[in-house]
Amino acid sequence: MTTQTKPTPRERLLEAAATLAYREGVGVGVEALCKAAGVSKRSMYQLFESKDDLLAASLERRAASYAARLLPEADDPRSPRERILHVFEQLESQAGAPEFHGCAYLAVQIELKDQSHPASRVAHQVKGNLTAFFRGEAERGGASDPDLLARQLILVFDGASARAGIRADKLTGLIVPTVATLLDAADMH
Repeated sequence: MTTQTKPTPRERLLEAAATLAYREGVGVGVEALCKAAGVSKRSMYQLFESKDDLLAASLERRAASYAARLLPEADDPRSPRERILHVFEQLESQAGAPEFHGCAYLAVQIELKDQSHPASRVAHQVKGNLTAFFRGEAERGGASDPDLLARQLILVFDGASARAGIRADKLTGLIVPTVATLLDAADMH
């Protein structure tokens, strides 16, 4: 018989913030967050300085699972080209789910506008890490301009994620060939 530990108020708040902010936007109120977490406002403010800090902590907490869902394992033996395509195959797969609302980190940056907001800084770092992954793979794959290719790939990633998130387009059969064309143009093998 296994005993399951009940999530702490902090864990419940982090989960509620991540879930509600993704589904409803960063403007979700403190009342709604506390209600969803089953935690009093007083407890929330004892655990986090502000709603902004709670949101930032919730995004930071999910960053590793976000990367794990998208990126190939570090020891994945596939070519850099295949490793880049893997990211877009993952995005295509995730975008088909009814609960997909786009990239949570891009949404936070768009909604907040303020680059100095704690959640915006976390989102910027996570998106920077994805761009760095693309740049590293582009360098390893012999791309003619790895920096430019990384910028193009993040542009396609964010655009595809946003369009799929608002149900303006389906990514199936669209995103992987688009990325393959960019990789070909960059002499990426």
